[in-house]
Amino acid sequence: MNDIDPSRRFSADAVRKLNASSSEERPAVLNEMARQVATQLERDTLRPVMVSGMLRIMEFAVLLLSGLGLYLFYVGPLDVMFWHYCLVIAGGSLIAVTFMEFGECYQIAALMRPFATFSRIFLIWAATFALMALTGFALKVSGDFSRIMFGAWFVVGFVAIFFLRLVMAKMIRRWARNGRMERRAVIVGGGKAAEDLIRAVEQQPHNDIRICGIFDDRDDKRSPPVVAGYPKLGTISELIEFARIARIDLLIVSLPITAEQRVLQLLKKLWVLPVDIRLSAHSNALQFRPRAYSYIGSIPLLDIFDKPINDWDSVAKRAFDIVFSLIGIVLFSPIMIATAIAIKLDSKGPVLFKQKRHGFNNEVIEVYKFRSMYADQSDPTAKKTVTRNDPRVTRVGRFIRKTSIDELPQFFNALFGSLSLVGPRPHAVAAQSHNLLYAEVVDGYFARHKVKPGVTGWAQINGWRGEMDTNEKIRMRTEYDLYYIENWSLLFDLRILILTPFRLLNTENAY
Repeated sequence: MNDIDPSRRFSADAVRKLNASSSEERPAVLNEMARQVATQLERDTLRPVMVSGMLRIMEFAVLLLSGLGLYLFYVGPLDVMFWHYCLVIAGGSLIAVTFMEFGECYQIAALMRPFATFSRIFLIWAATFALMALTGFALKVSGDFSRIMFGAWFVVGFVAIFFLRLVMAKMIRRWARNGRMERRAVIVGGGKAAEDLIRAVEQQPHNDIRICGIFDDRDDKRSPPVVAGYPKLGTISELIEFARIARIDLLIVSLPITAEQRVLQLLKKLWVLPVDIRLSAHSNALQFRPRAYSYIGSIPLLDIFDKPINDWDSVAKRAFDIVFSLIGIVLFSPIMIATAIAIKLDSKGPVLFKQKRHGFNNEVIEVYKFRSMYADQSDPTAKKTVTRNDPRVTRVGRFIRKTSIDELPQFFNALFGSLSLVGPRPHAVAAQSHNLLYAEVVDGYFARHKVKPGVTGWAQINGWRGEMDTNEKIRMRTEYDLYYIENWSLLFDLRILILTPFRLLNTENAY
């Protein structure tokens, strides 16, 4: 279980090989215009896929509730067929939503034009009833159900769905006008290729892409300061800092596929960002199979990197964190109360220790721990690593560090959202190894921050916890963290969570 499967590390391995002889660049300083643009884009947007997903849930709920309401009104809850009606109504609602999915009724273009999809939705709703009727006939149970009730549901359900879509269309247009629902894109690389790409994007009907600017390392002679009306905001290094501030969804590299070396040089800088990275194939003569592309309208793009744990995966992970954080707080509350009392009795100072650490997308977060050092010798910056028999650690501190009880307050971090329960462990902002920052030791180190950091992680249950006193330990922890990011699933999170208490019994590296 300690071995990382090399066959599943295609993307990160490829880039790490490129970085073998380079070091992580320090953050660049943004020019004033770039900083102003980034500040305007700090607020998160509504992703179209999330909007259409919510509509699926809402339409299922509307159909289900309208059907149950009509049943209760016309037939009554005391009918012996109560559960049969519930099953048929729920099944019919699910079938209708599924048919509308296959009928592409949840595409943003369709949602913005409800009258254009009127007949399609009506036919799908009619097909749903036809399928239910055919099933009832085949099972010889159709006579047991009220035809008047189902006839009323056909009318009421369709009216309710169409009214909901009218409201949704109005809201989507409003969100599109005020920038609340859009995909924010940055063009990497300027010149004629970028201009052609921008013109093509702008010509796409029902386009949800907002181009926020252009970044290019070339000077103004080779890459004009303004392309198709969009400014060049800085270099590729400055783009890294820009994307730390602005909420960017998509980076589109507007270079020909044949410029392999140039593309690889860009990717080794950009892959650490938690965004989708695409290579424009708009003007390339080299063609691939259609399934190799993703599209903006009809514009083909080659997928290079995907933002990990995105959209509905992020919703599922957040729900996982809330549920299991609450369970953890309830289960471990007696231990946390006893620990707080022991710390107070053992040494002067606060019970909790707060430390600045790197969070998602390099944001600085405050992580809670039980204080394990003497208050006047605490090291919030973590410049000096805790070592075996460290005199700064209290008697209670040695025990709670070995058993990882000092980490229990981080259940509250996970509940409030600054941490996840499972993810790469957050390191202190100024954490060092042999007077070098971790980012200077490991190329691609900041790729750990493409997801929210965790209370426990894949590296920790595989033995890479405790003191990071050698460069090799930092590299291996990063390696396992990147494996987790590339292979994330809720089952993987659950596996790590279950194994954590057992692996904590090994206290060799914890002191």
